[in-house]
Amino acid sequence: MAEPLLAHRPGSQNSSEAEQRGIEEEDALLTGQSTGKQAQSTTQIVRSKWREIGLFVWALVATAAVVVLAVVYQHSRSESAGGDGSRPSGKHNLIFMVSDGMGPTSLSLTRTWRQHVEGLPYDEALVLDEHLIGQSRTRSSSSLVTDSAAGATAFSCGMKSYNGAISVLPGTFEPCGSVMEAAHRRGYTTGLVVTTRITDATPAVFVAHARRREMEDDIARQMIGEKHPLGRMVDLMFGGGKCHFLPRGEENGCRNDNVNVVDMAKDEGWGYIDSKQDFDKLGTNIKLPFLGLFADHDIPYEIDRQYQDDTYPSLEAMATKALNALSAATKDKDQGFFIMIEGSRIDHAGHSNDPAAQVHEVLAYDRTMAAVLDFIKKEKTPTLMVSTSDHETGGLAVARQLHREYPPYVWHPSVLANASHSAGYTAHEYHKHASAVAEHGTAVDESASEDMRAYLQELSSEALGISDCSEEEINALVDEPKIALYHFADMISRRAQTGWSTHGHSGADVNIYSSDPHAAKGLAGNHENTEIGEFLRSYLDLDDEVETITKLLKKHMDEVGAEKFLGRIPEDDERLDGQDHMDEYHGDHKTRRCEVCGV
Repeated sequence: MAEPLLAHRPGSQNSSEAEQRGIEEEDALLTGQSTGKQAQSTTQIVRSKWREIGLFVWALVATAAVVVLAVVYQHSRSESAGGDGSRPSGKHNLIFMVSDGMGPTSLSLTRTWRQHVEGLPYDEALVLDEHLIGQSRTRSSSSLVTDSAAGATAFSCGMKSYNGAISVLPGTFEPCGSVMEAAHRRGYTTGLVVTTRITDATPAVFVAHARRREMEDDIARQMIGEKHPLGRMVDLMFGGGKCHFLPRGEENGCRNDNVNVVDMAKDEGWGYIDSKQDFDKLGTNIKLPFLGLFADHDIPYEIDRQYQDDTYPSLEAMATKALNALSAATKDKDQGFFIMIEGSRIDHAGHSNDPAAQVHEVLAYDRTMAAVLDFIKKEKTPTLMVSTSDHETGGLAVARQLHREYPPYVWHPSVLANASHSAGYTAHEYHKHASAVAEHGTAVDESASEDMRAYLQELSSEALGISDCSEEEINALVDEPKIALYHFADMISRRAQTGWSTHGHSGADVNIYSSDPHAAKGLAGNHENTEIGEFLRSYLDLDDEVETITKLLKKHMDEVGAEKFLGRIPEDDERLDGQDHMDEYHGDHKTRRCEVCGV
């Protein structure tokens, strides 16, 4: 019988002994014949198999151990930062962001506008969208529609109060200790960053007390610690509102007295700047306390500020500078920092019903949140960010029925993209022009009227991107210059088909965001705004401290007199007693003519 073809496969002359054995073993497997070498003993085979099994088991155990250690490490870091939803242990920081006046529709408006302007796909989200965890209910003790003072008091004190209250409670009109005051007394370094006046309602409630939010002159003195019964409660402040720190009669001053609060602050050891140039020169190691006031009143809308970047810092720049300064200041301390950062002028854009200004304000807030999240990633001390709004402003809708006919389902972000300035800026330019014309004594005749109409056509085109003004719109601007702001805003809103239900606030629920949904899981879902305040002080372990501060404030009130400390009790609203109620209809459904509408 013929031998198998592979029986005598020759090896290469250059093959090693080991290679030759491999060929022989391969032949044996193919032919079923023995290799001719001595068979390996059963004991050796068993030992070899067990060795392989042992190595496999060891590798498996080692891998499992590495995974377990990694999980334990991450869990321990999460627990130290409250990642399981409990109060964190050890040193930590808390960043509380407030998007004043921003409702859920503001996000729809801005998201779609950004997609249009930047050529992004329809599913491209904002940074805010990626960190949504819940919603907040906003009613105050005096109305189903809150104002910023009562809304922010819910955050600072964790309690409902009446519209206009600056960390003062309804009924008794007594002060309530705030979370920032408690944090400062406990050793946290504290900060406030806003784009409105630093003495405005939202920042004020964290470090001052007043029965009426209009008491900004008094609030300024409390903020620097000069008139606060417990001394200074904040270490760093960036924002506008310089006029409330300067005496009556001095350039840019708007106080009702002759007190120079800036000089007073310097005497108390505060560092002070009031220009963008000095702001840019600031390093990380800022000597605290420190005050930066960059506008006489409010910092301009972002849509206008972007052309004045050498004059006014952005919210993102101020927030970043403040965070780095607070981080450096607490580097070698046992306690971290607590800061409130407010995108203040989203609210003002809503009051004006100006959708072009609003998208830029919301996007500026979105960029600031991105900067905050980047800071948190780099910060060595565990840091949590929580964000919400005090209320929604304007009753915004991204659709508008312009006629009696059933409307098409559209709105036009391209209209907002054409605007280069806010309606407020446009109205200001109109008023300046009208004043200049009046100063030159131009006769009010048909020629002058036609010149003004031509000017308004040109202004609308350059500032708002509206080149098709109707005769009716121009007539309204000429006839009612005092409310030109609202006319300009309506011109752009109608063309974009964005709707508004009010120039005031609305009772809509607002969103809650966080950098860590696990650490902030107590805020997941739908909550009263007071629960946000409760979360802030619980996260910082300040419940007892808040109660202590409240007692000290009440003691001071009794000693010096309530009116001297907190001002008079408001008399313009009978419902300030804080009793639960439902607003009732009283028959006024008529359309009122707005003579001079303030925001």
